[in-house]
Amino acid sequence: MANPGLSREQMQEAVNAFAKTGSKTEAAKLIGINPNTYSTRLRSAYSAGVTPTVTVANKEINALLDAKDKIRQLEATIHAHEENTLTAEYIKSTILKMTKKEVSPPNWLIRPNKKKRSAGVPTLMASDWHWGEVVDPNQINGVNEYNVAIAQDRARVMIEKAIDLLKNHVALTDYPGIVFVLGGDMVSGDIHEELMATNSMEIMPTVIDLFGVLTWCIETLADEFGNVFVPCVSGNHGRNTHKIRAKGRNFTSFDWLLYQFLSKRFENDTRVQFHIPDGSDAYYSIYGHKYLLTHGDQFRGGDGVIGALGPIIRGDHRKRSRNAQIDMEYDTMILGHWHQLIQLERLIVNGSLKGYDEYAYANNFGFEPPRQALWITHPEHGLTFSMPVYVERKRKKISKDWITWK
Repeated sequence: MANPGLSREQMQEAVNAFAKTGSKTEAAKLIGINPNTYSTRLRSAYSAGVTPTVTVANKEINALLDAKDKIRQLEATIHAHEENTLTAEYIKSTILKMTKKEVSPPNWLIRPNKKKRSAGVPTLMASDWHWGEVVDPNQINGVNEYNVAIAQDRARVMIEKAIDLLKNHVALTDYPGIVFVLGGDMVSGDIHEELMATNSMEIMPTVIDLFGVLTWCIETLADEFGNVFVPCVSGNHGRNTHKIRAKGRNFTSFDWLLYQFLSKRFENDTRVQFHIPDGSDAYYSIYGHKYLLTHGDQFRGGDGVIGALGPIIRGDHRKRSRNAQIDMEYDTMILGHWHQLIQLERLIVNGSLKGYDEYAYANNFGFEPPRQALWITHPEHGLTFSMPVYVERKRKKISKDWITWK
């Protein structure tokens, strides 16, 4: 029996669609209705004696379907391209309105000034600040405490002590500039439930607060040393994804976004130059000494005897083998992530601004004070002076008296 609610035109459309496609599913797509609704409409049309008024050859039908498939494929390709453009160049050029310029090392990193005697170019590495995280001293026997106020003070101490070490404890202090490495995990992030519950601020206010502190750090270094070169890599804590990504790693990182804001802030300051790669590693050289900067979260493993050195040295070996195959050999790898200061000729592992925390204490890791790496690259001898910068002021210690039962 025909459906009395259907018009003659609707039933004719249903019959003609089936004649064109030869398929109820395709016919429903053709006229834009639900397949079940279409089947009901077609049965009503047949019951009413409606016959098709059009005929389409199978060749034309197949051509039409092929065209639809190609359109869908093209739309998907365009959509993927637009997403990729949004994450990288679109953000930099359109949203941040940054001028596009070629990244090249400043001249003072390439060759020394022969008219001036200098110890070389100093490098101060800042990484693993975990801005926004809170470390409760009562949970780690009082050996450390950390929050935003303490972090702000430690950042100031780091800059002041680095300037003091380089200006007052080295004989030749006429430096052409300073390299200020930003090595990732600058913010605590929300990658773990315990961090989401205990961080002192949400991620956006955290980034804004840290932006102001790093702006002061870079301005102070520029005022003291004249030039500042800032190579940057993202860490694993600042991501907004559940797992760290290989594709588009930086474009899901608040570290990377922070670096872009800083680069925009100093865009017109000729004393400051940034190097922010799209990948996980940054390459630069000082007087021909080649550095590979990475965060270090790619390296996993270790044990209670050899500690972090095992996975780091194995990771360095793999990177050197990979880079040798693509003509990108380097002399020294620098990284953070492990919160342990290790300064060697072939690799430099940074400490942390945060210092010892509940995770390290619960896992019986050795005590590591909050400190950052500082060293000098000499034009002839490569790495020379290595000076850890201790960033903690003296503070009142929590009582560690043993509880005695008599």
